[in-house]
Amino acid sequence: MKILCASMLLAAVVSGPAFAQAPQFNMMADGPGKTPEQIERQKALEKAYKESLRKIPDAAAVDDPWGGVRNASQSKTSSKSRQP
Repeated sequence: MKILCASMLLAAVVSGPAFAQAPQFNMMADGPGKTPEQIERQKALEKAYKESLRKIPDAAAVDDPWGGVRNASQSKTSSKSRQP
């Protein structure tokens, strides 16, 4: 009897993570839809966000923080030596 209880307990412990991976279903109904005012406000916010992203300047060159530490010839030789 002890072996049966121990094996059932072990099976329950091992199967726990499998149940945790099961998809969760939302049994509640979705909330009410957005009003036309909310939709317009959302569109205005998205437009303002996209406009602010356009104002950010593009990076002209790649910034190498270790560029001043190594020589130009040293970086070329080290990359050639790494290739098989």
